[in-house]
Amino acid sequence: MIVNITLPNNTSYDITIDRLNEIYYDTKVVIVTNPTVSSFHLEYLKEKITAKEISVVTVPDGEQYKNMQTIDMILDHCFENRLDRKSLLVAFGGGVIGDMTGFAASIYQRGISFVQVPTTLLSQVDASVGGKTGINNKYGKNLIGAFHQPKEVLIDPYFLTTLPKREFGAGIAEIIKMAVTFNKDFFQWLEENDLTKEENIKIAIQKSVETKANVVIQDEKENGIRAALNYGHTFGHVIENETQYKTYLHGEAVGIGMVMANELAVKLGHISQEEASRVKKLLEKYNIPTSYKIADVEEFYEHFFLDKKSLDNKIKFILPKKIGNCLITDEINKDDVIEVLKVFN
Repeated sequence: MIVNITLPNNTSYDITIDRLNEIYYDTKVVIVTNPTVSSFHLEYLKEKITAKEISVVTVPDGEQYKNMQTIDMILDHCFENRLDRKSLLVAFGGGVIGDMTGFAASIYQRGISFVQVPTTLLSQVDASVGGKTGINNKYGKNLIGAFHQPKEVLIDPYFLTTLPKREFGAGIAEIIKMAVTFNKDFFQWLEENDLTKEENIKIAIQKSVETKANVVIQDEKENGIRAALNYGHTFGHVIENETQYKTYLHGEAVGIGMVMANELAVKLGHISQEEASRVKKLLEKYNIPTSYKIADVEEFYEHFFLDKKSLDNKIKFILPKKIGNCLITDEINKDDVIEVLKVFN
């Protein structure tokens, strides 16, 4: 199954959802991966790729390594292997690997191509599509980066067979996010179907990728509707930062963030308590965390301003407007937000 993205600047690429076929690249290729993915699947990938020269750079595993030191590791490998401007990077891992590989590709010799081969559910349904790349620093998540679209995205559901349950749940949180913000029928389908079954997860991946692709086509640089994909992220990024990226997987933090955003939406009358409960119940069906203890409400609130979606000292919130629609606003009163944060205090 192939989904195509064609952007206004004539950039076009395919997202293929299927078992990997033989791939030929008439250039040097560097596969960027981590020890976990490498131990399970590197030989499988290398058997599929033919290129002028293939080398592998293995970087440490985990969100805490999504930083400039790791980018330097990738770039050093590229220079040592004499990659030129026609060379290619392959991001082989989850969202962290995809973000870092894309960023390294965007700055190596002012930009070379890269291919996404996502191995986690979260990266297959969300992170690998759309061209967002970046790294974290002490001020927050993804604050350094670039929009750099991949040459292609190759989604092979086979990689999910070795995925830990928590990682699987983290990916489902992103699937639920897209259904809540854009597709009421899809949300209802998710309530009625078991995503641990192979045929169902393939359908969910396809629907999520189609949703993401449609949004990216309309708004590549996140000037409007694409911001809706950050539902749950405004709160979730603060949670990740407070816990130094060590306690929760990204999708888990987003799941908690969705519950917090829903609490605010209920308070402001955009979603009913019953709808908020349906979202929470669906998250809990896949053991996605839905609660968080905020130590300092004021400090948590101040963290919002470090989010790159905040402009002119205003915080941008993405709130569900019933299930299947959403509201992007920076006009929410601080007192209302503080009141909601106190619920989690």
